[in-house]
Amino acid sequence: MTRSGRVAQMPMRDGVSASVVAVPAGHWPHLLDFLAQRMPGISRSEWARRLDQGLVLQESGQSAQAHQPCLAGQRYFYYRHVADEPPLPGQAAVVFEDDHLLVADKPHFMPVTPSGPYVQQCLLVQLKRLTGQADLVPLHRIDRETAGLVLFGKRLHERDAYHALFREHAIHKTYHAVALHRPELTLPRVHTSRLAEDPVHFFKMCEVQGEPNSETRIALLRSEGGRALYQLEPVSGKRHQLRVHMMAMGLAIEGDQFYPTVLRGPDEPENLAQPLQLLAHSVQFTDPHTGQARVFESRQQLRL
Repeated sequence: MTRSGRVAQMPMRDGVSASVVAVPAGHWPHLLDFLAQRMPGISRSEWARRLDQGLVLQESGQSAQAHQPCLAGQRYFYYRHVADEPPLPGQAAVVFEDDHLLVADKPHFMPVTPSGPYVQQCLLVQLKRLTGQADLVPLHRIDRETAGLVLFGKRLHERDAYHALFREHAIHKTYHAVALHRPELTLPRVHTSRLAEDPVHFFKMCEVQGEPNSETRIALLRSEGGRALYQLEPVSGKRHQLRVHMMAMGLAIEGDQFYPTVLRGPDEPENLAQPLQLLAHSVQFTDPHTGQARVFESRQQLRL
């Protein structure tokens, strides 16, 4: 503990900030017993290896020992790690950076934060490694399958002002998507519906009866043969909103493995050669800290 009573901040390791686990009331003979039981997603032998290598820290910053006593109220710090991360096909790029904000352009399949088999290759860890900024934090999320722009705050005390822009719908986001061309549809149009978790597949969303909680403006940019490029402008930000709204119009986005039909489970391997044709193309807002009008565009393009 620091003299003020606060937990000391642990340094990053290769772009990964320390995670913390607190010991609740209970009985564990040793620290290794507690970690193995508390977080069984990591094997006991792997916890033993991490403790051996000094990858679990006490609040003092000193390495924790596998067989030290484990008491309620103690906190331990550890670093997420995956031994063999599957390779990803693309690289992220920094579009803009100042003292307050960083805007990144991520490829398809790259998670924004550590997820599943990806730690070092997730966007956040890559940017922390690049900038050395431990306080970097994503201000919003886009699906791993979606490519395009992600905003990051650089100062923790400034996060709420940026989050307020999203809460108050003061950020204008534009997406591009490739789907079937349906010339009989009248576009542009605004699609609204109530979205809820799918009762069969927890990883999907579906439209249900009730007051709408999601809204998207959909316009046709251009068509070629039986395919078309669409512009999507979400007012709300529900999970999978754009994918569900497009499907509801008979315009399932190309490369979608979940809508309208589940082609693979959420933990099953995916075909990296067939990405979801959805791109977070642009974002526009007034920066709450500088007062400047901001307009950013992805350097990526979807092709017909």
